Amino acid sequence: MPEIEIMSPAGSFDSLMAAIQGGAGSVYFGAGQLNMRARSSSNFSPDDIRQITTICRENGVKSYLTLNTIIYDEELPVMRQMVDLAKESGVTAIIASDLSVLEYALSKGVEIHISTQCNITNIEAVRFYSRYADVMVLARELNISQIAAITRAIREQQISGPSGKPVQIEVFVHGALCMAVSGKCYISLDNFNSSANRGACMQPCRRAYNVKDADNQIELEVDNKYIMSPKDLMTLPVLDRLLDAGVTVLKIEGRGRSAEYVKTVTRTYHKAVEAWQQKQYTRENVETWTAEVNRVYNRGFWGGYYLGEKTGEWSERYGSQATHKKVYVGKVVNFFNKLNVAEIKVETHSVSVGDEILVIGPTTGAYESRLQEIRVDLKEVQTAVKGDHCSIPVKETLRRGDKVYLVVGSDHPLFQVQTEKA
Repeated sequence: MPEIEIMSPAGSFDSLMAAIQGGAGSVYFGAGQLNMRARSSSNFSPDDIRQITTICRENGVKSYLTLNTIIYDEELPVMRQMVDLAKESGVTAIIASDLSVLEYALSKGVEIHISTQCNITNIEAVRFYSRYADVMVLARELNISQIAAITRAIREQQISGPSGKPVQIEVFVHGALCMAVSGKCYISLDNFNSSANRGACMQPCRRAYNVKDADNQIELEVDNKYIMSPKDLMTLPVLDRLLDAGVTVLKIEGRGRSAEYVKTVTRTYHKAVEAWQQKQYTRENVETWTAEVNRVYNRGFWGGYYLGEKTGEWSERYGSQATHKKVYVGKVVNFFNKLNVAEIKVETHSVSVGDEILVIGPTTGAYESRLQEIRVDLKEVQTAVKGDHCSIPVKETLRRGDKVYLVVGSDHPLFQVQTEKA
């Protein structure tokens, strides 16, 4: 049975810890400006790299630094500095596509993974990039049969990377999809002079559009306004087939998404992999897992191109279609280690016994709990309201400054409030 690695996104220390809590085998992150999420989502600074790799090593998790934009001549010195910093900091590998990065990292003995920007669709491309990389992600437009053919050819032809080990194949299994499939999109550059291929996509594809007749100026509303905004990829119904096809690295998209998204999705795919390994991949389990990932941010789901689809499925409305949302209520102001009790200042709304809460922080990650007891001035109460300092028993260590949220379903009045603001 091959070892399966779940690669989770980290756009913040909150998400980094959440990925570890969810059972990630590795995390990928950007730092500085030479990555595909440089301006469009959360991003670390180069000064954070050493701390990230330390946290990963302490938790037995691999760390991958993304250096996957195109590189211009004037950026070569910065690129080399980042590769050197990655090596000095103990980054497990870098994710790259530009040949200047591949050549320099190889010369420095830094492990390389090939980015989706290389758009690998055949065994000859795998053979070419094997001179640089031990792991490479395939283009997202391939179907399962094509993926299986590539992994089979790697075994039969004994294609190895620089380490001497057989090349490992990685695929995206969950998260946002670009209308340009493997990301080579120029709409943002054309409309806003802000290039997606430089990590600065303004996401014009996520907007609603009308069609106007140039001659008569008649304007028509498109039945589905979001004709360029694909639903999110979700492969739980076919994950067993992807694993049977020889994929060993499962990549979750979402460096711009929240800690609870990272933890929930990572944990769910971890359960699915374990079920596959134990030959318990059932329809009932898939339905349960699907309900879990539906709780957090998504634009609706479809299975991508793995079953041979030629065109995407499009979002029905703007923003998240999650079945649950988080609503900010306050922050942790104190924690009593011996009692495992957190003191919370309720800054908005209220919290009651039985409520589901989520606590997020850079060291805490994402702590989830259902309130069993609330005390105000040491007295048990049913509800703590805005302005109260209340104490709650918890099962994990929380920290001062951690943010506290209510998690509400669609039947809760606050769910509609949050939906309208989205």
